[in-house]
Amino acid sequence: MTISKKNVRTCDNGHEYYKSTDCPTCPTCEQERKPKIGFLSLLSAPARRALENNGITSLEQLSNFSEKDILKFHGMGKASLPKLRAALEGEGLSFKN
Repeated sequence: MTISKKNVRTCDNGHEYYKSTDCPTCPTCEQERKPKIGFLSLLSAPARRALENNGITSLEQLSNFSEKDILKFHGMGKASLPKLRAALEGEGLSFKN
């Protein structure tokens, strides 16, 4: 088993955290900006960022995409689709066919 060396980093907001990859995301900042309510609050940080980075911040915007389109976004995985489907159905919406 290989153990990755973690390096201490400091984000622009002064939070110190350890990372073993080149990912620049500060876990403290990410947790602070996580929505408390709404469909984005149901998702993991990578999936949430994938939607936000593609301009999707509402269910109405999400309904303009197919599941296949959404899965192409970097950071989005199949595990998020059931949550997104349920959120859409709750508002009488669905993914584009």
